[in-house]
Amino acid sequence: MFGYTHGEYFALSFRRGITHGLPALVVLPLVVAGFILGWDRWVRRRRNPDAEPVRPAAILALSVLGLLTHPTLDWMNTYGMRWLLPFSDSWTYGDALFIIDPWLWLGLGGAVFLSTSRGRSACIGWGLLGLVTSLLIFVAPLPLAGGVKVLWALGIATIAAAAATGRPQGPEGRRRLASTLGVTAVLYIGGMVAADLLARRAVLDEAQALGLEVRDLMVAPVPANPFAADVEVLTEDGFVPGTHRWFTSPAVELFPERMVPLRTGPDGLSNADLDELISIAEREPVAHYWLEWARYPYVEVERVRGDWIVTFRDARYDGQEGAGGLSGVVVRLD
Repeated sequence: MFGYTHGEYFALSFRRGITHGLPALVVLPLVVAGFILGWDRWVRRRRNPDAEPVRPAAILALSVLGLLTHPTLDWMNTYGMRWLLPFSDSWTYGDALFIIDPWLWLGLGGAVFLSTSRGRSACIGWGLLGLVTSLLIFVAPLPLAGGVKVLWALGIATIAAAAATGRPQGPEGRRRLASTLGVTAVLYIGGMVAADLLARRAVLDEAQALGLEVRDLMVAPVPANPFAADVEVLTEDGFVPGTHRWFTSPAVELFPERMVPLRTGPDGLSNADLDELISIAEREPVAHYWLEWARYPYVEVERVRGDWIVTFRDARYDGQEGAGGLSGVVVRLD
């Protein structure tokens, strides 16, 4: 959040880096565990002197687990991670999960909710969290099918009914529920990873069959549908879009006729002048920061009322509503 004080594109260049990668995983668990232990000693046990102290080793282990799963799940989407900052700024991408996965939210969130206290403040907090997540499903500009919203509503209703009729009884009941939903979530994630690997192989085979010289490819999961993905194939000349659908025939469709060139400019502009304009635009701070984030960048140059307009775009977000600054940045040159 502090990165946004320097602008949206600086925040893009900063995220998924030093605060998430391996150096942070060494330091942050100690910081989080220390904060929890301090709260337990100076707040919780002062309010209730008879309370049993928390176990430092257990708190540290949970802090490590929480701070490890966070960047791992971040890595599993198309946004990617820079694990080794400040030693290396290279990005890696898991491409297995969409950034907002309602099925993981329902499973894991429901387990924690049903296992916590029913105090007034807890119920208010959970109610607000349920409202915010439901707004993301029903209001946010995500291309969700109507059935997804119905299933989400049914899931929320089921969890609320379970809470109203009685949560799991005793520590054993809570552990069983948490274990069941946790294992289900891990199996779901593992299935999505395996599906992405198989889909990548199928896309590569189709691209080679079409005579495309593949430099890289992405099979990007779509919101709330584990059986579909959007495809981008990087070739020497540009990006070829496509789709992968597990239950259609053929499963892979690529559209070379819709290829997006890596760079375009107005007729009559020489390649040398085009390169110079792009180079100048890349040195502008907003473009520099955005390009640190971009995975599949391409550039369009045009002349508008005496100015050069250089637009950088990322093929990951072509055709995606609500992508905002993720999809590109515009630089105006005199």
